Amino acid sequence: MPLSVLDLAPVSTGSSASDAMHNSIDLAKRAEALGYHRFWLAEHHNMPGIASSATAVLIGQVASATERIRVGSGGVMLPNHAPLVVAEQFGTLEAFHPGRIDLGLGRAPGSDQRTALALRGSAAALSANDFPNQLEELVGYFTHDPARAVSAVAAEGNKPPVWLLGSSGFSARLAGMLGLPFSFAHHFSAQNTLPALQIYREAFRPSEVLDEPYAMLGVAVVCAETDEEALYLAGPSALTFLSLRHGRPIPLPSPQDAADYPYTEMDRQFVADRMESSIVGSPETVHKGFESLLADTGADELMVTTMVHGHADRVRSYELVAGLNTA
Repeated sequence: MPLSVLDLAPVSTGSSASDAMHNSIDLAKRAEALGYHRFWLAEHHNMPGIASSATAVLIGQVASATERIRVGSGGVMLPNHAPLVVAEQFGTLEAFHPGRIDLGLGRAPGSDQRTALALRGSAAALSANDFPNQLEELVGYFTHDPARAVSAVAAEGNKPPVWLLGSSGFSARLAGMLGLPFSFAHHFSAQNTLPALQIYREAFRPSEVLDEPYAMLGVAVVCAETDEEALYLAGPSALTFLSLRHGRPIPLPSPQDAADYPYTEMDRQFVADRMESSIVGSPETVHKGFESLLADTGADELMVTTMVHGHADRVRSYELVAGLNTA
């Protein structure tokens, strides 16, 4: 089972965005040494706990610091950008790192509506319904067309594999119809995982890219020596989700701050619901969680995302998870 990494360059309390980005590069090097298949970076904006907003730039830095691991976007939120710009960026990345770049595309803003407006410059551009047309335009730039008035010179002949990302059925159906690989965000939309995978597989049509469906699941994982330690380390991630729900996004707090937070009963229920789709525990517990998830979904690949306060704890979690795949 291929295992991959989804990184958000988490910013913890007491650290900076610069620290977070350098930690991401260090984690990518370690992930490569541990045998992970891909290292993807997510696009989010206006979130004090996430430093991966300039996704293409960070992908270039990570790819330059590694040698073999595939590096890509999980994903670029296409409605935030002109397709021409994305084609030029990822064509350039593919030219520098041939055969190692993935272009994962989503249609959500990766931010609140005010930030989306600041990114896109016009309220008329806020709809995600134009995503199929944007995708068609983007893919077209990777092939030379003399009839096209505008060319993406860096992109022509430098097309990376295109993935569609989703947390509902829309991108699942589109990925299937186009015969593209599909990555589903199980870590924050678990209730839609099975319906979306069914839609993807039923809609799938073979293409020059794939003969049969290929589905990857993003899954939140915290692995430590014991279940108790893993649950303690997972507390900050749960609290950041709760704070985001209350409209107050925060950097990743310390595990102790998360443990000491005065949760209401409603807060505790929200956290419990949010953590239900996460796999948290000792290597044995995580192994059982993987087996159950794979049995339920038939996923072809798992992409692990680990949001904990300390970089050393994050690295250790990935080390333990990698050991499950080689045991």
